[in-house]
Amino acid sequence: MKTLQVVVLAILLVFSFGCGLGAPDPAHTADAIYYGGDIITMEGDTPAYVEAVAVKDGKILFVGTKAEAGKLRGASTKVNDLQGKTLLPGLFDGHSHFAGFGAQAVGANLLASPDGNANSIDDVVNELKAWYAKNGTELTKGWIFGMGYDDAVLKEGRHPTKADLDKVSTDIPIVIVHISGHFCVMNSKALAMSKITAATPNPSGGIIRRMPGSKEPNGVLEELAAIPVYIPIISPTSSKEIDFFMDKGQELAVSFGYTTAQEGRAMENHEMLASYAKQGKLKIDVVSYVDYAFSKYMASEWYGPIYKNHYRIGGLKLTLDGSPQGRTAWRTVPYLIPPDGQKPDYKGYPAIPDDSKVKEIMDRAFANNWQLLCHANGDAAIDQYIRCMKPAIEKYGNNDRRNVLVHGQFMRMDQLETLEGMKVIPSFFPMHTFYWGDWYRKIIGDDYAMKISPIKSAVKMGMMPTSHTDAPVALPNLLMVMWATVNRVSRSGAFIGAEERLTPYEALQAITIWSAHQHFEENKKGSLTVGKLGDMVVLSENPLKIDPMKIKDIKVLKTIKEGNTVFQR
Repeated sequence: MKTLQVVVLAILLVFSFGCGLGAPDPAHTADAIYYGGDIITMEGDTPAYVEAVAVKDGKILFVGTKAEAGKLRGASTKVNDLQGKTLLPGLFDGHSHFAGFGAQAVGANLLASPDGNANSIDDVVNELKAWYAKNGTELTKGWIFGMGYDDAVLKEGRHPTKADLDKVSTDIPIVIVHISGHFCVMNSKALAMSKITAATPNPSGGIIRRMPGSKEPNGVLEELAAIPVYIPIISPTSSKEIDFFMDKGQELAVSFGYTTAQEGRAMENHEMLASYAKQGKLKIDVVSYVDYAFSKYMASEWYGPIYKNHYRIGGLKLTLDGSPQGRTAWRTVPYLIPPDGQKPDYKGYPAIPDDSKVKEIMDRAFANNWQLLCHANGDAAIDQYIRCMKPAIEKYGNNDRRNVLVHGQFMRMDQLETLEGMKVIPSFFPMHTFYWGDWYRKIIGDDYAMKISPIKSAVKMGMMPTSHTDAPVALPNLLMVMWATVNRVSRSGAFIGAEERLTPYEALQAITIWSAHQHFEENKKGSLTVGKLGDMVVLSENPLKIDPMKIKDIKVLKTIKEGNTVFQR
């Protein structure tokens, strides 16, 4: 009997999982092997599939056939049968605000359908009441807050006001953040605590909306009247709050397949991210771009190409205008429907009206060789970006800087061509076609609406554009972004610029290998290539093979960071 057991064991060692004869070299024994499904490498300009991937010490050891991978199997190797599911590189957002993921996960969900239930102002009020009844305010510094309301979708077609939020409470301060992140609304208590009164002037680059025929604030704050006010409120401060928010935000990220996330406008929250990293709590990589007003952080230990405990600062962030759906994006032609209280010739407005200041910021970035990410939505803001960057290019040269123009929703084709010549990488937000495509047709007209996020034109020019969620503007759902990039269908079912649709493979490149390139990480991430990090995601379906309209229904089943499973559904 003992002899028979030895023979059976020998046979199993030879034939199990396609192994060849002989034990593998310990130096080349895989920690994990994945096989049994569609494995997309993301190498090359067309889809490439392999039978198996092996990982060792957090890096990809082998990519190829199942039989050859089997030769790398040792006694401790974990063999993962994908059971027909799809494996591809981990997802990498071209632009998001990771430090805000926690607020999105913790606060009241005020998104409209299909991501939430806030489809009217009454819904907003009810969601806030329900959130408070369930959570209280112990871990939110005594505030009630919610994220993602959208006046373009709300049944009433307007922003909530302090009067609406006072229906939730007049004793507890309340702030809700617009889906764009460029507006907020406060109740009476919150306005008083923030010392915003009839005597408070509008800040440069921002507006405090007023009651009709009065200077009394109505609760709605725009741009630089909003952002510096609400961010400290919804950002945790105590160590207990920070851990709670960061844990929840990270859980949200990995559930959507992120292996690298971006903090696209770090301010004081850099300290929070750095503290969390120092404690060894980051499970995925996070790269920050520091707002120019906080450039002091560029001199810190965190700036550079190397992650420390999964965190680094990658460069500088500059914001030139506001939100297109909120009609604060700076245009060269008027909006067809101006916001409340604005004149018919209203075109939005710049965040920094003085070109000399923009040139000074850009000059400093170029002089220090800092990668520059710039938010610009309206074509007037993009004109400002171009004319202010040209002197810096002429002065310092432009060799492999990979500066990024973020959003570019109302970009003209001549501007895209200029950006290609300036070696600027565009990071688009094609999900706007679904969320606000119908709204844009009303406020800027069909001719302009059909040209938002011209990502296919960028690809045809030979550029490597990325796409992004801008989360917590929307949920950090990169598969929803991919769906929108491929289909460009609005809420009503209308096609919004069908000629700007990407193929599914191109759309996948924009959230894997092209995003890695944007961040100077293409040698470490973005494809399943020997020597790169074992950053991978397992999907319920192959987005390259199913009906493109079903891409948004794909589920992330597993997220793997450097060979370690950090999420499993």
